Amino acid sequence: MFSKELFGQRILQLRKQHGETQKDLGELLDVGKGHISEIERGNRTTSAERIALICKHYSVSADYLLGLTDDPAPR
Repeated sequence: MFSKELFGQRILQLRKQHGETQKDLGELLDVGKGHISEIERGNRTTSAERIALICKHYSVSADYLLGLTDDPAPR
């Protein structure tokens, strides 16, 4: 089952592992850093198009971001 909290935690973890700020990720997704903060705190999600951008940017699977698997590797 999808969890906004887990989704946000995984995005936060990936962003920090790559040494990026919320502003950096916001620029990639064409949203403000406040939007990224809301996602990371589990208060909101984002569009399928932006999820695809995040997956490509961090080389992880959507299943991982969505909490459907604990394996981040794309297939």
